[in-house]
Amino acid sequence: MEEVRFPIRVKPGSSRIRVGGRHGEGSLIVAVTAKAVDGAATEAALRAVAGALGIPRRSVVLITGATSRDKVVGVSTEDPETVREVVRGLLD
Repeated sequence: MEEVRFPIRVKPGSSRIRVGGRHGEGSLIVAVTAKAVDGAATEAALRAVAGALGIPRRSVVLITGATSRDKVVGVSTEDPETVREVVRGLLD
């Protein structure tokens, strides 16, 4: 099992959940409806990333950025190249 790490930019309080687009130098934009209160937006973002990648939530972990909109997530996978390809596709 290998871990793939990549940066995300969380947009809490959005009207709908959406994963896709690029923020800055290459952070994946993750818009969530949850507010940034008591980690709700972070948890919603991790669920959204898992859903966009088609993997279980338990395979996605927060590496850094618990209280920031800019975070780094790690994805545990048997197929890291596929995860990287999907993330690249979501960035465009």
